[in-house]
Amino acid sequence: MFVRKTLLHRSIAAVLAASSAMAAAQSESGADPASKPDGGAPESSASLDTITVTATKRSTPLQKTPIAITAIGAQQLEKERVITVQDITSLVPGFAATTQGDHGVITLTLRGIGNDSAKTEYADPEVALFVDGIYTPRAEGAASLLLDLESVEVLRGPQGTLWGRNSTVGAVNMQTAKPVIGDSSGNVQFGIGDYGRLGGRGAFNLPISDSWAMRVAFAHEEHEGYVDYQNPGELLPSLESQQAAYLASGGDPAAFQAINPNLFVNGGDKYNAQNQSALRVSSLFQPSDDFRWNVSYEYFRDTGTPNMNLMQTPRAGQEFWSTFADTAPYLDREVHTLRSRMDWQLSDYLSLSYTAGFSRFEGSSDFDQDGGVQVPTSYTTGATFQEDRTNYSVYRNHSHELDLKSNGENTVDWILGLYYAAEKNKIRFDIPIFNGTQQGTVAWQGSFIQPKQTVDSKAIFGQATWNLSDVFRLTGGLRYTDDAKENIGGRGWGWQYNPDVPQVPVAPGTIPSTETGFGFGVGGINDGKYDHGQLTWLVRADYDLSPSMLLYASVSTGYKSGGLQDGGVPYKHEELTNFEIGTKSSFLDGQVIWNNAIYYEDFKDFQLAAPITFVDGSRGLGFSNVKGSTKVWGFESELNARLSDDDRLQFVFSAIPHKKLGTLLYAGSNDYQGLPACPAESGIGNCLDVSGNELAHAPDAAFTLVYEHDFRFASGARLTPRISTHYETESWLSAFNLGDGDKQASYHRTDLSMRYLNPTGTWYIDAYVDNVENKKVRTSAGRTAVGSGFEYLSQYLPPRTVGVNFGFWF
Repeated sequence: MFVRKTLLHRSIAAVLAASSAMAAAQSESGADPASKPDGGAPESSASLDTITVTATKRSTPLQKTPIAITAIGAQQLEKERVITVQDITSLVPGFAATTQGDHGVITLTLRGIGNDSAKTEYADPEVALFVDGIYTPRAEGAASLLLDLESVEVLRGPQGTLWGRNSTVGAVNMQTAKPVIGDSSGNVQFGIGDYGRLGGRGAFNLPISDSWAMRVAFAHEEHEGYVDYQNPGELLPSLESQQAAYLASGGDPAAFQAINPNLFVNGGDKYNAQNQSALRVSSLFQPSDDFRWNVSYEYFRDTGTPNMNLMQTPRAGQEFWSTFADTAPYLDREVHTLRSRMDWQLSDYLSLSYTAGFSRFEGSSDFDQDGGVQVPTSYTTGATFQEDRTNYSVYRNHSHELDLKSNGENTVDWILGLYYAAEKNKIRFDIPIFNGTQQGTVAWQGSFIQPKQTVDSKAIFGQATWNLSDVFRLTGGLRYTDDAKENIGGRGWGWQYNPDVPQVPVAPGTIPSTETGFGFGVGGINDGKYDHGQLTWLVRADYDLSPSMLLYASVSTGYKSGGLQDGGVPYKHEELTNFEIGTKSSFLDGQVIWNNAIYYEDFKDFQLAAPITFVDGSRGLGFSNVKGSTKVWGFESELNARLSDDDRLQFVFSAIPHKKLGTLLYAGSNDYQGLPACPAESGIGNCLDVSGNELAHAPDAAFTLVYEHDFRFASGARLTPRISTHYETESWLSAFNLGDGDKQASYHRTDLSMRYLNPTGTWYIDAYVDNVENKKVRTSAGRTAVGSGFEYLSQYLPPRTVGVNFGFWF
């Protein structure tokens, strides 16, 4: 079983023991758990349109907030068994998440715009991720466990005025559950499932005094890998065949050696395994009605394994969920985060808030990039060995925001803010590539060492809403951002093909140098500076057509910083202008809400990033700005209905019929072998003209339907079956649009669950089946040359999984 004991595991065990004692004490005292704020009582019959959101940096009703926004509350997050951001994508129109194996990260796409290679210290995402309003700059943050959340808000469309840089097409803001003064309560959940799944999570609210409360939350999820290992003894050729292939390649008979089968992985941890733990300690201090201070410390640890690139068409006799691996999987990530927010009520008309965040990420990983597509014919022929190894990555960041805003009902509601954020990152990433096997000859190998990469971002912003009447409002906003980036001492080391140097894969402890005799030379000098200032703005009008229907129209801009790529070459920032009209409606006294939006996006200098080979044979991560306009338009619809006290329905729909790239003549990617040779002036070895191609992860249409019904018993118990089914049309997996191997075909995928809630509402049991159809849903693609053709590889959503959860409140 895939279990690694850690100090955090022991800490969780101690917390669980404490929870049992607390639950017993509650029982003895006669407390009613169902009366707690997060208790197990049946859902309130209150209207659905009372949901509040913080999209405007104020608490406002969802149906009165003139923004395309999806709000997912704590109950729904629990029912959907949300563990990472990827688990909520089907609940949000036009939202998609992809996995990237070699760094073990999740990248996000919204309304057809995203960047699959926004996964290093260089690239920034188009969808900004926030926790309690604090920006998470690196993509690894999306892979963290989501624990003890009050809600998740997904804001669609540019959020460049209030939420800032890198929220080009939207922002995701996760609100953690805050301590409650004077309340003693908690909840705990345990789970088991196939693939050795073990899970546990819980939260405890602890009243300390009349002005102070604390909350402790934890989560742990683990399961064995979905990907089995193919047996090298069944695949490797006979000794005679190896000798023949080696001699046919011109090899020296005296140098021949047999392929060592022990170089191939046939046991141990599997790819696509999970082993994640998280712990959060929160504090609320409120000495008066005019001052509140929320502060939290969060720890996250991930020692699972990366997701594997699988052959879309397995070899004859091989299982689909299997790989011929010559690199064992490894992943180790650790994140420490401190978040703080202070709120002052300066007067009846004025309030001030200060938000600060500090985070440190450390990670390393090892990944089989060649995917085991080819079987070597000899120790140095017939296949390629490629290991992608992050020796270390350390990302440190801090941010500060000061907001001054009006309170109450005014003719003009306004907010002014100052913002500062800084990052200091370093990374070493090695890529040994060998002919045949690790025993073979060097095809190329390199080491990318970036000892210091800094980011400084400063901004000033303001937004005001003029309430022209009780039903008509005008909003305008401006933000000026200045971004500065600097790479100091970064070097890309490449193999120099010196015959006098032993040809062995570069070791993690090897320090490349032209003087050490390891055979490396400087392939790229990454030193450089980037600085750019950008103005983003918003103009919006909203009108109450009736007390239960809001109409809004807006024009807004988003912006993502440019920067420096390998070699110190700068790339430009990108800009998005979004035109949008939307409605928000509620019916039947708020029991039905129906929200719609139609949008048109005009994207300038859209950034595409990919690992590439330069004309001199060196390699690196390259960035290209798409010239002209990348244009996208689409329609979104969300329906939530309480059909009766026992029936609930949710319908999410997205259509993106038009999503065309602008002009990009020279798009390259080492993940797609066999691209044509590129003109010398491009600087890239191989590339393809992708002008006018369709964007990736943007199906023409997609919808999700969720339905649940409560069966109530005379005892007071309740049984709730729930079905969630998702359908989408085919979509491309890259901007290359290379054919069936580079797309996900249309599919439907269904999750089923059943919950039993005991009569007193103090505990429940859930049984679930995810991906009932056992669909193989691709989230990425690449291809490898095999003979005269190509073999496509992809990463996939999990196969069918089943399990049971047990939880209780106190």
